[in-house]
Amino acid sequence: MRRKSAAFMAAIPQKSIPDPLDGGAHRCYFYSMVLILQHKLSRRERQILDVLYRLGRATAAEVHQALPDPPGYSAVRAMLRILEEKKHIRHEEKDLRYVFMPVVPREKARRSAVRHVLDTFFDGSPEQAVATLLDVSGRDLTTEELDRLAALIEKARQEGR
Repeated sequence: MRRKSAAFMAAIPQKSIPDPLDGGAHRCYFYSMVLILQHKLSRRERQILDVLYRLGRATAAEVHQALPDPPGYSAVRAMLRILEEKKHIRHEEKDLRYVFMPVVPREKARRSAVRHVLDTFFDGSPEQAVATLLDVSGRDLTTEELDRLAALIEKARQEGR
């Protein structure tokens, strides 16, 4: 089944799916390859990918150590291989070890995830999302943080966004 899913995803022509993060007119998150592929991951595969995004790059041992309630080391290596087959991660050899890293840059994955959350839970409204973030943050913002937020809002206003 995994091979069929990976083969199916590989068969989708890249240009037929506009990426909403690159200014595409179609904003539906299902058209983002990041999220289409993300939905094909198991819970443990997502945890491994989360570790790699957090660390930037890591060996199998470092991934194993960073996982909550980790499976055996050989299971982690097998899942890394599967994630590589699914084209989520790649590796480089360094000092006789494989160092793994995500294929999609962190910023693009972040933007895709935020777009998905914004569309799904906030009807595409940045205002509602920010209000919720401020409400659930659990702490008061510092003057510096409020100033940075005000500057971002002013910049968006000047750019007509």
